[in-house]
Amino acid sequence: MSADGHDWTAFGRVDTDGTVYVKTSAGERVVGSWQAGSPEEGLAHFARRFADLVTEVDLLAARLNSGTADPQHTVSAIKKIRESLDEAHVVGDLDGLATRLDELASRAGSKADEAAEAKASARAEALTRKEALVAEAEQLAESSTQWKATGDRFKTIVDEWKNIHGVERKADTALWRRFAAARDAFTRRRGAHFATLDAERKTVQSAKEDLIARAEQLSRSEEWNETAAALKGLMDEWKAAGRAGKDVEQKLWQRFRAAQDVFFNRRSEVFTARDNEFKDNLAKKRELLAEAEALDVEGDAKTAQIKLREIQGQWHDVGRVPRENTAGLQKRLRAVENKVRDAIDVAWRRTSIEDNPLLAQMRQQVEEAEQKLEKARQAGDSKRIKEAEASLAGKRQFLELAQKSA
Repeated sequence: MSADGHDWTAFGRVDTDGTVYVKTSAGERVVGSWQAGSPEEGLAHFARRFADLVTEVDLLAARLNSGTADPQHTVSAIKKIRESLDEAHVVGDLDGLATRLDELASRAGSKADEAAEAKASARAEALTRKEALVAEAEQLAESSTQWKATGDRFKTIVDEWKNIHGVERKADTALWRRFAAARDAFTRRRGAHFATLDAERKTVQSAKEDLIARAEQLSRSEEWNETAAALKGLMDEWKAAGRAGKDVEQKLWQRFRAAQDVFFNRRSEVFTARDNEFKDNLAKKRELLAEAEALDVEGDAKTAQIKLREIQGQWHDVGRVPRENTAGLQKRLRAVENKVRDAIDVAWRRTSIEDNPLLAQMRQQVEEAEQKLEKARQAGDSKRIKEAEASLAGKRQFLELAQKSA
């Protein structure tokens, strides 16, 4: 009995003369002779040979099922065993083993066909991938100006190329020649570009040295606004000029910037001194403003007017203040001026009305015209506004003439 529990000796017999037979569906056939022992030992010997064949077939089947075997190699091995059965010197179920081998041969054949198709598909895919790499290389060689990135990409393509297998040698060689030609074309175009770039950089260097000379000359100027604008113009020219060689660009910039710094540092010193002066002036004007705002306009408008004129004279003599404070100071001073003027005007009108009824009447007409204009403006009626402005202008003119006559 074999290790798998089968008694293969049942498929054979030993004749009295020691001849060993195997039983098949086609009848008995001689597989050998046994003289070394009992008939049972002879049958066991030839059954073990059959068991070895079964073990070999089991291994082929297991490898085929696991997918680790080469299907084509398995087909060949099965065919070899199948053809040997008719003359095999074994005792066992040859018909059953033949049937099993035929079934395995069919399965192995199917897998071999699948493997062949997969191999052909992989070869086609590999060819497509290499053709795509060549097309990319040719496109880069023709138009790319990303010199470093494209150079790196060509190196990467070579690495990718090495990892693509299965393309037929002839097609692979032809594709590689196209790739190499594209890479050489790019290398030549890149070399020509950098040769041109070197010439351009020398031109840029010359232009920037001229800008430096002009900046150094302007650095001694005391025309602060005009020179600052001129230096800004030189900066625009500098940016538009492009870049000189890598080894000189930074040195050129440092010289150009140093010339600008000389001027702007000098200007800063002057402006700082001026700012300090303006701050002193600001303190003085604030004192004058406080004095003006404290005037007793309501109590004695005439005296307030006289004092305000003195303050205004001093205000002018003090000089300029920081720009950000100018508008606020002027606004507050104008408010005092308006307050004094209104008080004087009220006092004058009071006197005029008392002394001259005609002037009082004309002033009343002016006030009425002013009220009509204000109402027109509030209504947003452009026609009424225009008519009211004309009427008011006329009444004011008559009033001025009447005041002069008086």
